Amino acid sequence: MNKKFFFLPLILLIIVTTPQAFGEYEDTIVVLETDSGRLIIEFFPQFAPNHVENFVTLSEDGFYTGTIFHRIIEGFMIQGGDPKSADSSVSMSEWGTGDPGYSIDAEFNSIEHKRGIVSMARSSDPNSGGSQFFIVHKDSNFLDGQYTVFGRILTNESFETLDRIATMNTAPNDQPMDAWRAIIKNVQVIDRSELSNLPEYVTPVTTDEGNALIAPTTSQPNSFPEFGISFTSPAGWIVQTPPPSGSSPDIVVVGSKTSTSAPAVSFAITRQDVTIEEAINGLRQQVTPMIETGALSIVSETGTQIKGNDAYLLKAIGHFENREGIEMNIGFSTLLIKVDDMFYTVQYTNNLESHDRQSDYFDDIVNSIEFSNIDFAKVPVGDEADLTNPDLKNDPDGSGGYAGTLQTEEEGGGCLIATAAFGSEMAPQVQFLREIRDNTVMNTQSGATFMTGFNQFYYSFSPYVADYERENPVFKEAVKVTLTPMLTSLTLLNYVQVDTEEEMLGYGIGIILLNIGMYFVAPAAAIIAINKKLRQQ
Repeated sequence: MNKKFFFLPLILLIIVTTPQAFGEYEDTIVVLETDSGRLIIEFFPQFAPNHVENFVTLSEDGFYTGTIFHRIIEGFMIQGGDPKSADSSVSMSEWGTGDPGYSIDAEFNSIEHKRGIVSMARSSDPNSGGSQFFIVHKDSNFLDGQYTVFGRILTNESFETLDRIATMNTAPNDQPMDAWRAIIKNVQVIDRSELSNLPEYVTPVTTDEGNALIAPTTSQPNSFPEFGISFTSPAGWIVQTPPPSGSSPDIVVVGSKTSTSAPAVSFAITRQDVTIEEAINGLRQQVTPMIETGALSIVSETGTQIKGNDAYLLKAIGHFENREGIEMNIGFSTLLIKVDDMFYTVQYTNNLESHDRQSDYFDDIVNSIEFSNIDFAKVPVGDEADLTNPDLKNDPDGSGGYAGTLQTEEEGGGCLIATAAFGSEMAPQVQFLREIRDNTVMNTQSGATFMTGFNQFYYSFSPYVADYERENPVFKEAVKVTLTPMLTSLTLLNYVQVDTEEEMLGYGIGIILLNIGMYFVAPAAAIIAINKKLRQQ
């Protein structure tokens, strides 16, 4: 039975309870009021801190009050922020030439100029931005990397206002014929909590292509012909397809972080010549060791139908202690769906405190699922074999080796550990750690199940941290420092006799969990420190 049917809740506890660093202005909202409606703007201080501070400061000072969106091009953008447009003594021919009396250097970044993005206007000099900004009406990727993106508009109301202004009648020079409808009559700088129904702030993440991905503010249809499935993701949730590696899920949908959790729904797709009953029995066998050790409590098991296909829903609670000895509980729902000879494992995981309250998101995703024939022409290299023979998930080249957490490519591939150690004196230790994993951890069912869950979790973020290591030598050195205690403690596995499943849970998994903070605390601390230094320069 393929271990991919079940993702260990122990690992997902780490996802939903890990603190996330929030910088200044991430909870700051600016509301621009016009006779055409309101524009509600949030910011990306991690990508353009000086532009964000500049825009918020000008807004607080009333600089934008009375200014006009003086340049409007339907299907492209609307531009505003010129103080000359607020001065009745200035000719309209001068609109677009004003500034706040200073300029700020460009902070070009990898965020794409998608609809609703707020970016800084400038002249031919990259460092000539000041107060003028534009809001993208329709995707304009030809602007990427040439103008500084520093925010975006939120809510359907804002997009409706954008459409009203962008479709106004204009003169041949793109100035609005009914300028009064494009005047910014009032500006508010408020905290996100002061407006209801706003999505939680989601930090943009950088994709493998280097572009920054930001969560949509409306629900989005998602189609994956290579996996034979489509569904609608909730507003504010980011959808990703991790690189095929080990037992990582095929699709991950991550929700907005609250004070206690970051809900996640993952999809794993495999082809198996077994019945739904056999698959259910396999899942039960995998969770039995965790039930026996008290780490897991089954809440319910239900047979059901999803779009006319046989399905099975398992709900459970994981009970774990963090490093301070405080018990942490995590709720999860694992849905197994059989479609012809394909199996779809859909898992929803959340901190127990928020699990039921946010379960409607999971229900909405499941209810929106549509199945289709898999288009193998669109399957990424290596995935078609995985779908045809699920055993290849753990042995992609048929050599008998395990492609797990620490498997590396040149310069570490997507593994943050291997990337930090690549070419250094630590490389042999990392290889030694791989051998411990394969010869000790993987030789027991509990250990193999643990590594399956760990891979699914680890590769949901590791490639992004590895990319940052390659781009920033200082950060890479910081990660190397944190690796030393982890490698030392993990090698203890080589000196213990593991005779039972319980001993593997006690020794192997226990030691790994003691060091799990390395994957988040150290990288987060290093990133925060680096960003602070950059801001001070």
